[in-house]
Amino acid sequence: MEPGPVKRLAFALLILALSATVLGSCSGDDGDTKTLGNRLTFVARRVGEYDVYLPMNGIHPLELTRSLPWDGFPVWSPDGALIAFYADRNFNIQDRDDNLEIYVMSQDGSSMSNLTNTAANDAFPYWSPDGSSIAFYSDRDGNGEVYIMKADGSEVRRLTDSGEVDIPFGFSPDGSRLGFISGRTGRLQIYSMRADGSDVKRLTDSSGNDLSPAWSPDGSHIAFESDRDGNADIYVANADGSNPINESVRPLRDGNPTWSPDGRRLAFVSERDGNAEIYVTDIEFSILTRVTSQPREDSQPSWSPDGARLAFVSHRDLTPEIYVANADGSGQTRFTINEDVEAGPQWSSGSKLAFEESDQGRRDVYVVNADGSGLVRLTNDQAPVAAQ
Repeated sequence: MEPGPVKRLAFALLILALSATVLGSCSGDDGDTKTLGNRLTFVARRVGEYDVYLPMNGIHPLELTRSLPWDGFPVWSPDGALIAFYADRNFNIQDRDDNLEIYVMSQDGSSMSNLTNTAANDAFPYWSPDGSSIAFYSDRDGNGEVYIMKADGSEVRRLTDSGEVDIPFGFSPDGSRLGFISGRTGRLQIYSMRADGSDVKRLTDSSGNDLSPAWSPDGSHIAFESDRDGNADIYVANADGSNPINESVRPLRDGNPTWSPDGRRLAFVSERDGNAEIYVTDIEFSILTRVTSQPREDSQPSWSPDGARLAFVSHRDLTPEIYVANADGSGQTRFTINEDVEAGPQWSSGSKLAFEESDQGRRDVYVVNADGSGLVRLTNDQAPVAAQ
């Protein structure tokens, strides 16, 4: 029997949960941090019921047993003028029927439009570097695959057809290739293809799972996490997958590699000193800087566009909060002060933070100035669909 859309989506999320490998973060409440310009987006859960979550790479944690619909995963367009996100605005409480759709709105919350509007699940949007297209995941044709559409939702095309779940992880910096993770061989491996779906290339072919891929800023390399040697380590390979080099070679887990904007450094999370902390290194791993040193885990580093600072999630205050620090670890500043979870900060232009907030089990997208002033609610999710 073919799995239903909710099960397919859950498997897709499991792939991304494995891909995230957020070291030391067992709560499952946090999403990855992302950068663009000098604003941040992040996921927040403040008030409401606790539910079951899966952490995902580059995305917020999805509630697998939620009680209310939400808007989430805000992703800035390359020019910072628009925000794409996916939402479940027609959630059926009785049968927990999911119908995720992808929306786009202006940075002030105006001009919101539903780009997908299908009966299936459409999620995980990724902007092309020129902002003209959005790659995304959909199970509209019976299996979770990679699709692409124009930024206005037109000209939707299916790019993969593997019979297994394929999840995009983003375009190469020049927009010529689109990366994705696939379980088509029985293991999670990294692939790329042209933006029209042709010329599919398998970038990794290991005995383990290869996860958390990230393009270098010049597109010449990919950094990723792999357990091929029996332990989670960071590898760097050429963009075609050749010459993979184990950069960390540690007995404990290293993961979540993130390139600096100039491509000369990697921020990552490591348990090498017994606790999940953030480190920065050159790509040869010859110069290592420990950015955080706390009794509780720090994770999900995200570079500022000038490479001078890192945003990250810290559990030092018992609940995950957003911090920003200089890349050498100095000047650590708490950006959020809330009773519940903050996660997934994303920089953009204009000194703003976009994030997701939960209020009584409902999630919406907000924007606030980086100093905490000027809070604006961009979405106003409707009530769930009552069971008939």
